[in-house]
Amino acid sequence: MTTGSWAAPPTYTEQLLYEAGARGDRTAVLDVLGQARLYVLLPRLHADAPGYTPPLPSRRDKAARRTVVPVLTEGMLPPWHPDWVFKQTTLDKLAAAWPQDRWWLAVNPDTPFAAAVPAKAADRRAWQESAAQGGGPARLRLLTHAGEPLHGPVAHALALGAHLAVLNGLVWNRLGAQYEDYATDVARLRSPWAVHHRADFRDRLRTLIATRLVGRVPEAVLGMRRRLTARLGHPPSDAQWASMVTVDFERDDPYGGDLAEATEFLRRITHYEGRFRVDGVLPPGGRVDTLAAFDHGRAVNVVRLALGARYCDPQEAEDSLLQVLEPARRAYGSWTDFSLGYLLARLIHFDEGDPEPMYQESLAIHRALTHDPSSPYRNIPWS
Repeated sequence: MTTGSWAAPPTYTEQLLYEAGARGDRTAVLDVLGQARLYVLLPRLHADAPGYTPPLPSRRDKAARRTVVPVLTEGMLPPWHPDWVFKQTTLDKLAAAWPQDRWWLAVNPDTPFAAAVPAKAADRRAWQESAAQGGGPARLRLLTHAGEPLHGPVAHALALGAHLAVLNGLVWNRLGAQYEDYATDVARLRSPWAVHHRADFRDRLRTLIATRLVGRVPEAVLGMRRRLTARLGHPPSDAQWASMVTVDFERDDPYGGDLAEATEFLRRITHYEGRFRVDGVLPPGGRVDTLAAFDHGRAVNVVRLALGARYCDPQEAEDSLLQVLEPARRAYGSWTDFSLGYLLARLIHFDEGDPEPMYQESLAIHRALTHDPSSPYRNIPWS
């Protein structure tokens, strides 16, 4: 399924598998697999067949004289192919669907990061215990692939989408066989993006690059503060800012929203910028000038989803990413500014019910990206 020479483990998962295998520690292998995303290769034709659930693939391991079900960890997926896709699974799902006691599970076969796992009934109960203890694939983690772009324009563009990759616990810098898996990539494009084919993808990408989805009203509210700052020579007071918002929205409603909506966005922006200062992620007197990062970051995500859904090929995906890069660079002066723009947009648009969990989650993502030594925000120059 995958071959090649390996200078280093592609991700932390393969490193842990290698170390556990070198020790001959089968319990440690199961611990790693219990927290890993595992992938099964299948023809795209089968994946697209309505109501059809393909059986687990199997092959004969002649050297070991047994039949195995081959699966791959996230770092070991081969390059993108138009007709072959991947279904994501987990150790407990494999245990529940296992077809034959005498078969073995072969993880990353024919690589230094391989693991051969027996699959009798007692073994599968151990799989389920490891999956339950590990809690499944982790979210809120910064996951880097050592063999994918780490520097240069493509890596920079991919890093614009790192907030969503960290949120979902996915590799941030891979542009390949899938984003999450084929079926999920297709489903996520359909909802919420209303993308059903290549033309939809191109239209949605243009809209995001032009930052038409982040919201005209909150951008207008921030724009008023920028204009006031230029006019006064210093940031306005909250009262001066609020007065300008009231006057502009009462005059002719040029932004597609009413005064009540604008006032609520003003309240949310002021509230969250205040919290950013208290939590030390925004300096005293600091502010967020634009929410463009939210659309630019989501544009990268849509490109990766479209590649996974086979609505574009790798070259078109790379070209599309580079279209996002320059508008983002023009809108912000640093990774920190970009990240805060993304955070603020996410928070003010989803400030419903109990916003505290989302705030803490967003803050954790920002801190991981701006403080972790392995983060692209620490290793790729902004300009």
